Amino acid sequence: MAGRVALDAAATVRCRRRVHLDHDPAAAGAPRARPDPALEQRQSDSVSHRAEVGAQLAAALGEGWLAVPPGRPSEREQATSAAVAAGVPFIWNAALPLDLAGARRGEVDLLVRAEDGGYQPLIVVRHRVTDPGSGALTSPFLAPRAELAAPDPARRPRSQTRDQLRLAHLTRMLQVTGCASGASLGGVIGMDADVVLWHDLAAPSWPGGRSTLAEYDARFADRLAVANAAATGAPALAQPSRITECRRCPWWPTCEAVLADEGDVSLVLRGEDAVALRAIGVTKVTELAALDPFGLPPVPLHGMPFADAVALARAWQRGLPVVRKVARVPVVRADVEIDVDMESFGESGAYLWGCLLSTPGGADLAEKLGEPTGYRAFATWEPLPTVDEARSFAEFWGWLRTVRRRCAELGLTFAAYCYNEQAENRWLLGSADRFAGRPGIPDRAEIVEFISSDRWVDLFAVVSQWFLCAHGKGLKRIAPAAGFSWRDPEASGENSMRWYRDAVGMDGAPPQEGQRERLLRYNADDVHATHVLREWMCSPALERVPLASEL
Repeated sequence: MAGRVALDAAATVRCRRRVHLDHDPAAAGAPRARPDPALEQRQSDSVSHRAEVGAQLAAALGEGWLAVPPGRPSEREQATSAAVAAGVPFIWNAALPLDLAGARRGEVDLLVRAEDGGYQPLIVVRHRVTDPGSGALTSPFLAPRAELAAPDPARRPRSQTRDQLRLAHLTRMLQVTGCASGASLGGVIGMDADVVLWHDLAAPSWPGGRSTLAEYDARFADRLAVANAAATGAPALAQPSRITECRRCPWWPTCEAVLADEGDVSLVLRGEDAVALRAIGVTKVTELAALDPFGLPPVPLHGMPFADAVALARAWQRGLPVVRKVARVPVVRADVEIDVDMESFGESGAYLWGCLLSTPGGADLAEKLGEPTGYRAFATWEPLPTVDEARSFAEFWGWLRTVRRRCAELGLTFAAYCYNEQAENRWLLGSADRFAGRPGIPDRAEIVEFISSDRWVDLFAVVSQWFLCAHGKGLKRIAPAAGFSWRDPEASGENSMRWYRDAVGMDGAPPQEGQRERLLRYNADDVHATHVLREWMCSPALERVPLASEL
């Protein structure tokens, strides 16, 4: 059956059902999600990053460098093969010959000729590949040779499964052509472009002592079987199941319809827990809901306690978006409260910090603070990346710092809130690092002190701890249960990416003032949503939400 399809390395890190649908002719007209603007932006940024890295390497490596010119795949393959036959030390933009026997296809950013005359693959990626630590095998950025690599005392490898499996894929393709180096090493240049990280693909670095090559071989054989079955109309080897990847998968609308029609257990329990339950015959939400929550769990669950899993299934079955785990939900409150929400554009930066100031301690407190209650925004409308982001961030932080100081002077308690602090914390710290030394930018220690304090409250963590949410815990899912609704019927993080492109004229058109106003309304609604959610959790209205133990 091999040879009916040809897979690239991405198949080894994708959901098996996605691989099936990608190769099933009958799925050609099935529903798909709209293109993800965040993904499109990351892809565009990756292309720019790759071009910049290539230009620096070309200048440094001089006559030993050859770039395969753009063209049809067959032309690029021929040019790559000719360069390999000539022993060119560095071959950029290489296209490896289609591996018909192994059903592999692939391109490689750079082929590096090793001391034994064979070639090693090197890829350029736009994510970080090392962390502070020690032990990473690195060579200088402008001298990308494995022979120059040594253990790095300042870096340790960051776990990037996709990079290692991609290098293994390319290594297998090189081996088929007979031009692979005997040393199974592959290099990666990451977002920082400061060193080359080298992976030993034959080392026993995976669970169970498997090498990257062995892990790749097993995954590739599995995905190839799935793809061939789909392409030839054989019984499907992969069925839909909700996992984390579904959120960004173009096939999710198709899979969601099937799962909803079947009432599949993965609608309430994802990943390994759903697989474990299916293995013992619990395939539907209704079957999970029928189990005794206080009985012995039929299988170990990792995502949540068994009793919660049964209660979650019962909530889903009854159409309840949320149920309480406790009678009273503890929420940090203060005399002066600020809800914070940040808007970013992919990896390019954070262009908007929105804040909602409220004074549960009394309406007169705003006058004492010298700050009016309500929403305010700190934004830059210069297309990201831009140094003007430093100005807007400094203005936001300066205002927040002033409110906190004034509360301390007046003896008032203070708290700030967000929904899922991971995003806000990332850009708080990242902005302090990137713009260090610019006017008004706080040092990193000040940011760390703030986000580590009990005055920075993540309402997502509160919801996760004290509620069961049958349809997800995102703010757009939970806030409606508290009676809140967004003014824009198309409000979503994905759509905000599209609005931003229009707002700043990113695609060559004039900037649209209306889209800027739309983004401000969207952000204002986000901070109002967290405010309403918190008030709801502290109000008598919460008593109308069923307790999990009552289901």
